[in-house]
Amino acid sequence: MADVLERILDAHRRAAAADHRPLDALVAEAATRPAPRPFRAALEVPGLSVVAEIKRRSPSRGDLASGLVAGVLAKSYAAGGAAGLSVLTDAEFFGGSAADLAEARAACELPVLRKDFTVSERDVCDARLIGADALLLIVAGLDDRELAVLHRLAEELSLAALVEVHDERELDRALVAGATLVGVNQRDLRTFEVDRERAERVRARVPAGVVTVAESGIRDGADAARLASAGYDAILVGETLVTAADPGAALRSLVPSP
Repeated sequence: MADVLERILDAHRRAAAADHRPLDALVAEAATRPAPRPFRAALEVPGLSVVAEIKRRSPSRGDLASGLVAGVLAKSYAAGGAAGLSVLTDAEFFGGSAADLAEARAACELPVLRKDFTVSERDVCDARLIGADALLLIVAGLDDRELAVLHRLAEELSLAALVEVHDERELDRALVAGATLVGVNQRDLRTFEVDRERAERVRARVPAGVVTVAESGIRDGADAARLASAGYDAILVGETLVTAADPGAALRSLVPSP
């Protein structure tokens, strides 16, 4: 799949260019919303935490669970021991929606990450407005100025920013932007191929005090244990859970209780 990330980003940048809502008014409105649930703190507890994802489809595999009920799945994840939720809200490529996020958040007490392709300050405001507690910033899709501006606005709006990187160079850029919550994606979003050694290589470069999340390609307890041994605070798991007959049980099998 040639440069999937570019196709997705192009679509989101076109939408952002057509969005003429007054930014100052959006920021002011977002700031009045109830305080977000603490996403980063939820991942700092001892042991390996799981961020469980609600995802209907993907560009690489097509439909995964197109008929899922977000609230039901959120309750199953919470019962299975998830520390947080990740909800895809991109409609065109992942079949998600803001309604999925709102339904999932209302169904449990877990903090919720808006998993989407954030390219503008209005996107950051929208994350807070639809009820997200955290948002995703993909370093590969942003220049240094954009990354710094969006990260700063997220902080101003009390949103946790999961800054996603794919290699050591992107990690350096994330740290310069002030990231204290870093996701390392084992899947290259330009090709959608998975490199399971990537997470270990990049984690070795992360300084103390930064909360780390390993993303993508996590299939079973052995993968989870390997990432815990590498020093990760959390794993973000989607396809393995949404395609399971019992997502809650599948989640519990990733990180058995001590």
